[in-house]
Amino acid sequence: MDIHTLRALMKQRDSCSLLETLDIVTGERTILREFDYVIEAPNWTQDGRFLVYNGNGRMYAYELDSQTVKQIETGFAIDCNNDHVLSPDGTRLAVSHFTEEDASSRIYVLPLEGGTPELVTPNAPSYLHGWSPDGSTLAYCAERKGQYDIYTIAVSGGGETQLTDIPGSLDDGPEYSPCGRWIWFNSTRSGLMQIWRMDADGENQEQMTFDEANSWFPHVSPDGKWVCYVAYRTEDVAPGEHPPNKQVELRLMPAEGGASRTIAQLFGGQGTINVNSWAPDSRKLAFVSYRLKA
Repeated sequence: MDIHTLRALMKQRDSCSLLETLDIVTGERTILREFDYVIEAPNWTQDGRFLVYNGNGRMYAYELDSQTVKQIETGFAIDCNNDHVLSPDGTRLAVSHFTEEDASSRIYVLPLEGGTPELVTPNAPSYLHGWSPDGSTLAYCAERKGQYDIYTIAVSGGGETQLTDIPGSLDDGPEYSPCGRWIWFNSTRSGLMQIWRMDADGENQEQMTFDEANSWFPHVSPDGKWVCYVAYRTEDVAPGEHPPNKQVELRLMPAEGGASRTIAQLFGGQGTINVNSWAPDSRKLAFVSYRLKA
């Protein structure tokens, strides 16, 4: 597939987007802004002022106080997807961008205020999900030799380290805990897509959810107490799929393990909460719901 075909396919998703927040204590949902095109995957900045998201291949920042949107200058990276994260010190943005040469996703880092992206992963496809608390390492999902596994790499680039290798299993969504001890991820190795965690070096891989659902993209709250993820009904998707335009739930579970509870039901899926979108105070989440155009 070339980049022009990929862009055309992306534009076929004809939906309105609702940028929302959710208070996990009161359950209150607030619609911040409606867009007449697809936006995805808000990151909440460390200072609490902005939500950073992607739309039409570009990166944007929504300022909560002024309710204004500004585009982040990303140079040649104009085909960014919904796998992007912010550095722990709040100064840099890492994006997954479909390169023009082969329309395959690679990871780049640039200043959060905008600038020229620097390539981190020459191998592709690579889809970013986590940045280590010490700022040194990125965690991502990558397809190598026909299988999707979890890898890490230094922010400065170099060789990648493979952390998972279960034949036939899809492992995705790796994200560091705030303490840096664990990487949380989702995996089909039990049959359904479930939430797992492992030591940051890949050891001691442990299943954390046992839902009758396909559960994706675990996000750990900044205080380390909670994990939020998105759950699809088993009758709606195969375990390895996370499409848009489905009835899904946002679920919350204690980070030490235990039963989860549903905190929101919405029309969404792909793009809703692909990356960590916790507020700095660990009380609110940002996410995107969708509405099909008539």
